[in-house]
Amino acid sequence: MSTLRTRNGRRITFDSCFHLSLILCLSLMSVHSARGQDMQMDHARMETTTGDSLMWRMPPMNMAMPMLPGLKNAVPMTGPYLPGVGLDPMMFPEAKPREILEMADGDSLRLEASLIRRTIGERTFIMYGYNGQYPGPLIRADQGATITVHFVNNIELPTTVHWHGLRLDNASDGVPGVTQDPVFTGESFTYTLHFRDTGLYWYHPHMREDIQQDLGLYGNMLVDPLEPDYYAPANREEVIILDDLLMDAAGLFPFGESTPTHALMGRFGNVMLVNGQTSYSLSVNRGDVVRFYLTNVANSRTFNVVFDGAPIKIVASDVSKFEREQWVESIVISPAERYVVDVRFEEDRTYRMTNTIQAINHFRGEFYPHVDTLGTIRVNQTAASPDFSKSFSTLRENSDVQDDIDRYRQYFDREPDHSLELTVRVHNLPLSIVRMMEIDTLYIPPMEWNDAMPMMNWLSGGDQVEWIIRDIDTGRENMDLGWKFRTGDVSKIRIFNNPRTFHPMNHPFHMHGQRFLVLSFDGVPNPNMVWKDTVIIPVGSTVDILLDTDNPGKWMAHCHIAEHLHAGMMMMFEVVDELDPQ
Repeated sequence: MSTLRTRNGRRITFDSCFHLSLILCLSLMSVHSARGQDMQMDHARMETTTGDSLMWRMPPMNMAMPMLPGLKNAVPMTGPYLPGVGLDPMMFPEAKPREILEMADGDSLRLEASLIRRTIGERTFIMYGYNGQYPGPLIRADQGATITVHFVNNIELPTTVHWHGLRLDNASDGVPGVTQDPVFTGESFTYTLHFRDTGLYWYHPHMREDIQQDLGLYGNMLVDPLEPDYYAPANREEVIILDDLLMDAAGLFPFGESTPTHALMGRFGNVMLVNGQTSYSLSVNRGDVVRFYLTNVANSRTFNVVFDGAPIKIVASDVSKFEREQWVESIVISPAERYVVDVRFEEDRTYRMTNTIQAINHFRGEFYPHVDTLGTIRVNQTAASPDFSKSFSTLRENSDVQDDIDRYRQYFDREPDHSLELTVRVHNLPLSIVRMMEIDTLYIPPMEWNDAMPMMNWLSGGDQVEWIIRDIDTGRENMDLGWKFRTGDVSKIRIFNNPRTFHPMNHPFHMHGQRFLVLSFDGVPNPNMVWKDTVIIPVGSTVDILLDTDNPGKWMAHCHIAEHLHAGMMMMFEVVDELDPQ
């Protein structure tokens, strides 16, 4: 066992010479990265400690989208960043598919963030992983269980772990500077997870997640119900994580070193991933009912998931079942949302799971259909056993959810307690971008399904774009809002996504540690409610939510497009226990 004390006094312990040499190299890279933020530097080139260089290159582009005049040689105002530049990927362990960790009440586990080797397509490069896996381990436990997670950081960036959607104790929420200090290289932190609600959750970093999450630091938590008939019967279950990755012929496309790039629309990938792979496939029997647990971990992309004509029944979302099951043609799932759907495969054929969208080309003013194949489901001739066709054809009324929501219906029609506006400010953007966005005829759709201006988006950095959550009543913005609630308060919040801004964008709005109901979109009441922690706010829309603040502590609310979060789009709110004299 060896110990190293870094320049800032941190102590790092190693159990082998290999780990020591690796961390030394990564620590030097981290020091160089920090120094680069304070130096005058050539932003087109970043020197690494090995003498190799990482150069900005043109982002992958649809050639039907022409480059704006004056941007030919432009690069972002920050240097490029990728992990492990100059290091041989073969020195890192090859990533393995995720494991399922069945956890009982009182159990503990070790979770390590580290550098791993991944091969996607024909390219091999360095990414991140939890416990050397892609995605991270699936943590599965019964409702009501409490477990302990001993987290260790062995990547070159400081990080934390946020347990998205869990109504846990505030001290374990994983927000740096609010609930804990950053976990630096070689350091550790212990989290206590209480699985209060049945459902699907996920975990990810809450520091530079535009880099860390995009490069593989994510995993699911599946909380099983205590009641055997909580869900209708299914022949099998599939836990699916949807993601995308931005790549070109040279490999991973670099990230912004000191601040995110792609700050206008978020970083859209051009390679679709299901559970970290490009080749998801499933084999089922004819007539099988498959329960899909879907999570979207993409930086910015909202998926529209279709199962090639197979009937889809929507069952649950973030924190609960729906009031009633419902037939849908597709599942629209924004970053950080989760959905539980049952799908029956009736025909002996291969079904495609696709992302089917209406893309837009801003420069031509055109919509066009676009389909990404996410995976395939091959149905064989063997008949399903048991046959759940009868229960699948029945849309269940979930009286337990309805009874729970009934306690809150008295608040539905009252005036909002708080009103928010979502907007943006920009400065120091290239003049070509500013002039393009000032064109009156530029159409901004309610949902951005694709990156319709990749060059402009790439050149817009987090230090040039400020995304804003504004309290309409007080005028306060982002971290100056400072809302305070009492434990047990029920508050109606109205959120308006202003379309008359420099570049309006849909926003997946997430609130930590609590649950809420989506009451209405644009004044139209929601006919089928479900408890949520994240809701997509389309451009120009007004969404009313009812927030159930029953979990004390200091909590975050923010847009879950990673680049928007790091461009300022976050706020704090505090829930104070009723016994607190303040």
